[in-house]
Amino acid sequence: MKNTSKNTSLIKTEAKRLGFLSCGISKAEFLEEEAPRLENWLNNNMNGEMSYMENHFDKRLDPTILVPGSKSVISLLLNYYPSQRQPSDTYKISKYAYGTDYHFIIKDKLKQLMQFISEEIGEVHGRAFVDSAPVLDKAWAAKSGLGWIGKHSLMLTKNVGSFFFVAELIVDMELEYDTPVTDHCGTCTACIDACPTQAIVSDKVVDGSKCISYYTIELKNEIPTSEKGKFEDWIFGCDICQDVCPWNRFSKPHNQPLFNPYPEMLSMTKNDWEEITEEVFQKIFKKSAVKRTKFSGLTRNINFVKD
Repeated sequence: MKNTSKNTSLIKTEAKRLGFLSCGISKAEFLEEEAPRLENWLNNNMNGEMSYMENHFDKRLDPTILVPGSKSVISLLLNYYPSQRQPSDTYKISKYAYGTDYHFIIKDKLKQLMQFISEEIGEVHGRAFVDSAPVLDKAWAAKSGLGWIGKHSLMLTKNVGSFFFVAELIVDMELEYDTPVTDHCGTCTACIDACPTQAIVSDKVVDGSKCISYYTIELKNEIPTSEKGKFEDWIFGCDICQDVCPWNRFSKPHNQPLFNPYPEMLSMTKNDWEEITEEVFQKIFKKSAVKRTKFSGLTRNINFVKD
């Protein structure tokens, strides 16, 4: 028991040193409450063309299947709130994509944390995850007390709002487990009221197939004409539900230089976006998450939102 407490403290201290906002730990076990929610969400086709969400149903709900022998889920938050923003009169991309693709940055930090655990605690087996595997990141972060899931289905904390990434290490080591915090959304419906495509269909349930982020990133076909005029100039992702959330008044700028926006991108006018060439796209977004939509996808989005 003494070692469990000491090891937990060591891991949380190192996570802080590596720049993570916070670290919470929960027992690796079947997510009983999430199972019917995920099943209903899929049965109602709220994943749209994201067919990969239907794969590995059991692994999504049970980390001991995903990582055999696992005992603990170490959840981590990393701030990405920028100190500089795009001008209000241009086409917008989601703030998480301003700088270098977060997958590279977080995976590197998780690798360092895993190495630290092996060196300081002993031989520990596990895997690192950054939203690219069948793991319900937000459910684990909430279970480990890092915040609560808001009505917009994103993680929220009283101290810094919601502009952060969620990642985890699933390991075969017993640790001290944290407990969930209470929900602090109350009667507020700011995110539901502000969503221009009515994608937030009920408390904590987002119809992914109606979300602007889905249309501008995940959807490979043409965007339905029924959505014309609803995107409010978003061409990659969307931050509307986060921007209107009262808890994001407490967002503080990150201190990760690689998340800083590309200067060229910050100064782009609507005209610059409309005239963007593939060469400029490759130069500005060389290491950015924006590359996911490819040049063809970005120009499709620009043409869809322009007057």
